Order: sequence, then structure tokens, then C-alpha cells
Amino acid sequence: MLPLLILAFIAIPIVELAVILRVGAWLGWWPTLVVLMVDSVLGAVLVKHEGRRAWDAFRNAIAEARWPGDEVAQGAFVLVGGALLLTPGFLTDVVGLLAVLAPTRAVLSRWLRRRLTPEPLRRTPHRDRTERTGRTNRPPIDVEVVSVERPDDGSSSRDASGEPTP
Repeated sequence: MLPLLILAFIAIPIVELAVILRVGAWLGWWPTLVVLMVDSVLGAVLVKHEGRRAWDAFRNAIAEARWPGDEVAQGAFVLVGGALLLTPGFLTDVVGLLAVLAPTRAVLSRWLRRRLTPEPLRRTPHRDRTERTGRTNRPPIDVEVVSVERPDDGSSSRDASGEPTP
């Protein structure tokens, strides 16, 4: 965990600063600052739009009585991507954009699901087909419906076929 924290709080800002300095030397300082500000504003607008779409998908899953796991994961990617888009820097903006856009967000969500699903569940034969088509490979359940009626006067009872029983 410590190496991950070192990467997040020390290495990434240093790399971002180096990239900003390079772009600033190439474009000039004012254009670089304008690009960073416009990028943040456009990122906020995109996050608002995609966040609303993710929220609507979550509500639809709940309304359809489906487990909203994928919708929750995609909503989390929108949140993380939004935070990265609002962070000044070009590399974090690229990663944030990938996390916010719907096509790459769906790919990231499938990757996360495969990563977090225990191995025995990943090997279940019907899971892959269920995810692609919504149908399972399970055989249909054969049932027989039996009607049971109560006796009218309580003096005699009938079995399931309607015949009186002694």
C-alpha cells in the first residue's frame, strides 16, 4: 500500500509538472494555462452529463429489479474520472477522460468485474452466455399445477382430482 501512496502523492504530481512545463515551453505559458482551464470546464460539463446518464441507468436497473453492480461501477468511474479531470494536468485529464466516456467506462467496468469476481464464479458455464444474451443455459423447470379445493360442507373431502375421499 505504501508504494501506491508514494506513486499517488509524489510521483504523479512530479510527472504532471514536468509535462505542464514541457507543454508550456512549446505553446507558451498563457496558452497552456488557458488549455488547462478550458479542459477543466469541459471536463466538468462532461462529468455532469455522463453522471446523469450513469444515475439514470442505476435507477432503471433498480426499477427493473436487476442487480445494479455494473451501474454502480460505472458511476464510480464517472466520479473518479471527474476528480481527475478537475485536477490540473494533462496526464490526469487523459486518464479522467477515459474513465468518464461511456465506451471506455464500459470496458473498465467489465475489466473490474472480471478482476473482482472469484475464480469459481468466472468458470460457471452459464455466466458468459447470460451476460451476452440475458438468457441462461439452465434447463426449464418442469412443474405440475394441482388445484386443491376445500369441502363445501365439511362432511366430505376431495382429493386433487376432484374425487370424494372416504
